[in-house]
Amino acid sequence: MSEVLNLAGRLEGQLPDDLNEFIEKAGIIAHERQQRLYLVGGAVRDLLLERRNLDLDLVVEGDAIKLAGEIAPVFEAEVTRHPRFGTASLHWGRRRVDIATARAETYARPGALPKVRPGTIGDDLARRDFTVNAMAVALNPRRYGELTDPHAGQKDLKKGLIRVLHDRSFSDDATRIWRAIRYEQRLGFKIEPATLAILKKGLTRLKTVGGNRIRRELELILGEETPEKALTRAGELGVLARLQPSLAGDEWLAETFARAREACLPDLPPASLYLALLFYRRNAAETEKIIGYLHLPSATAQVLRDTLTIKEKAGELAEPGLPPSRVYHQLHGCGLTALTAARLATGSPTAAEHVELYLSVLRHVNPILGGEDLKSLGIPEGPRIKEVLQALREARLDGQIDSREEEEAMVRGLLGK
Repeated sequence: MSEVLNLAGRLEGQLPDDLNEFIEKAGIIAHERQQRLYLVGGAVRDLLLERRNLDLDLVVEGDAIKLAGEIAPVFEAEVTRHPRFGTASLHWGRRRVDIATARAETYARPGALPKVRPGTIGDDLARRDFTVNAMAVALNPRRYGELTDPHAGQKDLKKGLIRVLHDRSFSDDATRIWRAIRYEQRLGFKIEPATLAILKKGLTRLKTVGGNRIRRELELILGEETPEKALTRAGELGVLARLQPSLAGDEWLAETFARAREACLPDLPPASLYLALLFYRRNAAETEKIIGYLHLPSATAQVLRDTLTIKEKAGELAEPGLPPSRVYHQLHGCGLTALTAARLATGSPTAAEHVELYLSVLRHVNPILGGEDLKSLGIPEGPRIKEVLQALREARLDGQIDSREEEEAMVRGLLGK
């Protein structure tokens, strides 16, 4: 019988002191209630890979919501309960830990959400996506740090392989196809050959999954450090084509994503910017179709629409010597994320310069005079106020006026006409 690996030392060395204190005390509280508590999933995988991961998921063979309520006072933590799923989240300071009831699950049909029932840690690990994510570390005092690895996840970690637990995995939940690609590219692994064959056969199963679930997987990919790697791989495997036939994970996308990261430093680009770039080469009909299929939030959908609007104006924006007032007119009303996407994606250096000019200067230009000033100068209240303010802005944009006195003179001239 092989010796059980103990990861207590790695927990102490890789996790901050406050999280170590949390899981130790949580294990004691669970033990006092005769329940077994485990650290599971990606945190265990990354412990073995010596990768930083502070997103801790715990599983208890018992009532997770009740246990969370008993742990919370010790850390003055807030508890968010999800009775439908038998889970709870603990929040304190900048920390968050999720606790779930160990469960088994069955699928009534491909793509359906699973039916769950309380189970053991073995049941819980058996329902997971890949062997490298199907390991657990005991947190109860007498077994603290002991690794449970019923599906040989350690071996696949050493070989650098992403392997499903069973042949029905992608049929049960086709979103695992996207997750296999994401983990493969994040970790620098390879999808195990048999798993790859099952994945390719299971591509048709993607239609059994709702677009909102696909959107969630896509957002997770776009949250990676270099999402273009996963999208390129998704293109090679035919997964992108299942999202939209004309999508391509190519060199242009990789270069544009890289420029987006440079533009957003020190932060990562928002998912909406990446999405605008991913779908930049699509037409209006294709854009609306993907907005509907993915159930994109209204704000994200507007980014895609605004980006398309700017793209349609690229011809005029590419004209050298375009007056600033015309640049302003073409771009005013479009959101900042869409403007950034258009600047990055347009193939015209001149158009990109015009968009950058609008972003950095033109959008901030306003007349000195306001509505009350115009009325005092004799402009009648009503739509004429708006027209004069617009004329003043255009004159300032084009450098025709640059002081309050010149604005007043221009207004008097308009009155004379």
